[in-house]
Amino acid sequence: MNAKWMRVLCAIGLATSAAFADAPAMEEKQAATFVTMALAGIDREYPYKPGNVLRDAADIVAPRAKHPVFYGHFDWHSSVHGHWMLVRLLRLHPQAPWAKDVRAILDKRFTQEALAAEAAHFTIKENYGFERMYGWAWVMRLGIELRTWDDTDARRWAQYLQPLETQLVTLMKNYLPKLDWPVRCGFHPETSFPLAQFLDWADLTKDEALAKLIREKARGFYGKDVNYPVTYEPSGNDFFSPGLNVADLMRRVLDREEFSTWLSAYFPDLGKGQLGNLLTPAEVSDPSDGHLIHLAGLNLTRAWAMKGIAENLTKEDPRRDTLLRSAAAHTQAGLKHVSSGHYEGEHWLASFAVYLLTDVGLL
Repeated sequence: MNAKWMRVLCAIGLATSAAFADAPAMEEKQAATFVTMALAGIDREYPYKPGNVLRDAADIVAPRAKHPVFYGHFDWHSSVHGHWMLVRLLRLHPQAPWAKDVRAILDKRFTQEALAAEAAHFTIKENYGFERMYGWAWVMRLGIELRTWDDTDARRWAQYLQPLETQLVTLMKNYLPKLDWPVRCGFHPETSFPLAQFLDWADLTKDEALAKLIREKARGFYGKDVNYPVTYEPSGNDFFSPGLNVADLMRRVLDREEFSTWLSAYFPDLGKGQLGNLLTPAEVSDPSDGHLIHLAGLNLTRAWAMKGIAENLTKEDPRRDTLLRSAAAHTQAGLKHVSSGHYEGEHWLASFAVYLLTDVGLL
């Protein structure tokens, strides 16, 4: 762990597991580091990884022409959560020295016309599956951030984002009933992370039909899970723990007592301080490799999942301290690669760090 990131941890209360449970919001100085990283990629059109289906030669266009808002940060979903990160940090530090510039940048990008074009992309049949469901989930998180911020610009941006939200919710409601089995993997197609994000959005917006659908699917997919094979993780390119992601979803679906019982069957040895490989942070052998750097993200997402699980256990539960200690270790391991000098990781890891360090999804 280098000195810079140890200072970050200490400043925000994450240097020890005892402090981890009650970490305050990120300080302005640390936020400025992440803002700088986000701005470095927001207008960087290339390199870019498209994920759309080409219907004909007319679909072969530059990223900016295809996606007038979310064309930077290497790919569409990274651009979405890069924008979310800027909104999140601006909301937390509206008077920071960089705040005026960030607000102006977002205002130029979050226009009604540009966001309508992003929504229109998903009305084409061949694009119904574009970024399903990982990229969709980050749109919901962006929507949550804008909708819960008492700010004149945020309210206008939320209004402009609404057609994209509406289209993705429609696609989700059409797709999820047909999904008979969850996708259990450690990267983009994984099912439980987007279900958690959509459920947070549905609860906030009082979309009872969507919330009911997700809760029923979550119980059907994971409600009877027992003895999760903790020794099978991680895989070489994971940036999610599918096992922990499921628990992070189920703590949203079940009440506290029911969740505790479910968790005992799901991770039966956690009460004894054992969780296989899940308690040991992953090492990144080459941060310049676009797939191997995923493991830095894995450390960050494991940390936020562990913290979310722990927050839904009583303070007397021994599993809570085990999870918080491991979350602190994973935080340290993940943060040291956020600013590596390699765009392969820098175009996305800062967003994950901000999600973790500012307690997103806990309330």
